[in-house]
Amino acid sequence: MIRIENITKTNSHRILFLEASAALNRGEKIGLVGPNGAGKTTLFRMITGEEAPDEGQVSVEKNITIGYFNQDVGEMAGRSAVAEVIAGAGPVSQVAAELHALEAQMVDPEQADRMDEIIERYGEVQSRFEELDGYGLESRAREVLAGLSFSEEMMDGDVGKLSGGWKMRVALARILLMRPDAMLLDEPSNHLDIESLIWLEEFLQNYDGALLMTSHDRAFMNRIVGKIIEIDAGSLTSYSGDYEFYERQRAEGEKQQLAQFERQQAMLAKEIKFIERFKARASHAAQVQSRVKKLDKIERVEPPRRRQVVAFEFRPAPRSGDDVANLRGVHKQYGSKVIYDGFDFMIKRRERWCIMGVNGAGKSTLLKLVAGTAEPDSGTVQIGASVKMGYFAQHAMDLLDGERTVFQWLEDAFPQAGQGPLRTLAGCFGFSGDDQEKKCRVLSGGEKARLVMARMLFDPPNLLVLDEPTNHLDLDTKEMLIKALSDYEGTMIFVSHDRHFLAALSNRVLELTPDGIHRYDGGYVEYVARTGQEAPGLRH
Repeated sequence: MIRIENITKTNSHRILFLEASAALNRGEKIGLVGPNGAGKTTLFRMITGEEAPDEGQVSVEKNITIGYFNQDVGEMAGRSAVAEVIAGAGPVSQVAAELHALEAQMVDPEQADRMDEIIERYGEVQSRFEELDGYGLESRAREVLAGLSFSEEMMDGDVGKLSGGWKMRVALARILLMRPDAMLLDEPSNHLDIESLIWLEEFLQNYDGALLMTSHDRAFMNRIVGKIIEIDAGSLTSYSGDYEFYERQRAEGEKQQLAQFERQQAMLAKEIKFIERFKARASHAAQVQSRVKKLDKIERVEPPRRRQVVAFEFRPAPRSGDDVANLRGVHKQYGSKVIYDGFDFMIKRRERWCIMGVNGAGKSTLLKLVAGTAEPDSGTVQIGASVKMGYFAQHAMDLLDGERTVFQWLEDAFPQAGQGPLRTLAGCFGFSGDDQEKKCRVLSGGEKARLVMARMLFDPPNLLVLDEPTNHLDLDTKEMLIKALSDYEGTMIFVSHDRHFLAALSNRVLELTPDGIHRYDGGYVEYVARTGQEAPGLRH
């Protein structure tokens, strides 16, 4: 369906692709992976024709419909979410628009002399509309929006009043409703809660078209794709299998390449030693010449390219008292909506609570109450003795000083730390070399999240309160964070929609549901085993 043949592409003197080739065939579901800045979005843009390769070609079969979702959703205002989704649903929405125009012409007295022509055209358009299941379009649009956690009120309200994250879901719903022959999805799992994520997973598993997608959610990728295309140092390499299989294959390939490289280096060293030793002796001249020629002809094995993922290690956090936080008789409401009514909750030292619940259940409110950024209407929140808290929330990223560089901002926080440790810290969180001199105002959402996280963890608190800490992190940084937090000795309470993160780090679950609040000993894995559901909103 889509062929990428020997493409070369540079971006401001940087080579993104060098004679790279790959293909997306009918029915294939492919995960596109590679470090930040490797060219994943550029590849999508070349497939849609928004950009062209410098050399080589990207060819798409004739009459193939392509739906492309990216993070730049553009302007949306003036109509309902349902109408916005229907309007972007591809051919069927164009047919619907013509049908409405013809209906208007049929009741227009000025069109009376063209009525036979209009009626004939209306019949043709109507049968095409039926063929495309146009009359079921609105109910399908509502079904998709409901899957992405929209309430009826949000579906029918002005799309312009929605936040950026919800507009992104509208843009995604447009592509899903369109059901094109091929979908290109650039980070569709961003900004989705766990229920929407699992709904989307099932939708894409049942989608019979071709799919090429990127995602920073490992579990999501694993359950959908059957092939991986990796962008690395200008080349495209295909691996059959899911993301975990690709990781194993890549590690195995690197291991073999390293062994080959080391064997060849040992052999070259031996030959060079012989040449150096005997090059001055006439009696060995023929042998020396023969070996020099042999070395010239040998194809050199390159060492494997190592991805720079630096491990981050916590300094030990100071020990807190055994009672870390105690909420007693807490009542909290927003307007007429009661979030907590007489809520009691105790967090003990070294517990790692993950908070589960549908949108609006009060997950972030609970974290704010613990962190002290929100007050209960009645009841008390008591933080225990010797507790040093670190709170990560999305709004924390707005507090960065835009005129300071990444390094300066860290230095302002830790003036006594010295350059070496701070540069290593920045490197661990994805800021190496020149990136440390970037001004904070030009950072992407993901870079801001990493920087705030780096500052919080350098001088570690003994209570971490984390609200969606993985939202903007790529797979490598997320993996590094999970490894670091696995060794963390303190206490944690967190909200996350990343199931790999939940499974790796929680040892308690607090579930907020309309039927009440439930506590589970054991982490997220045990919670799934006991409830039979991956999230409370999926319980039937």
